[in-house]
Amino acid sequence: MTRNKLVEIPASALKPDGRQSETAAAIQRGVGRLLRAHNFSILTEFTLASGRRADVIGLAPDGTLWIVEIKSSPEDFKTDNKWPEYRDYCDRFSFAITLTMDQLMMPPEAGLIVADQWGAEILREASIHTLHASRRRAVLIAFAQAGAQRLHGLWDP
Repeated sequence: MTRNKLVEIPASALKPDGRQSETAAAIQRGVGRLLRAHNFSILTEFTLASGRRADVIGLAPDGTLWIVEIKSSPEDFKTDNKWPEYRDYCDRFSFAITLTMDQLMMPPEAGLIVADQWGAEILREASIHTLHASRRRAVLIAFAQAGAQRLHGLWDP
């Protein structure tokens, strides 16, 4: 029996899941870079207990949870009426859009981020809605399990 050792997975092994448009995937990458720069660990396409799927969820060292919903076009936003439900699963909620989208169409009660594949910038800070302790615990456990399962899936598909 060989001894277990940590294996570093090259970035090229981490491929997009294919659910997003090219534009949405670029926004997702930029948002990920922004959240990582703010010391958040992130997961993409994270399924909440409600069955809704958050485009990006970030977890800060202090336990703060931030969900970012990606909108790649005005039509994408206009057909989405589920976004208020995400607030029940995070402390901060923001939309992320392209630089060319009309910022005024985005609800003022949500944070606003503009992003491309290279990075992102916060245009409007997300207000804080502190989660109830039991909901926070449930989301944190789901976050940890999803992250561990994804890592294991890369290590042992």
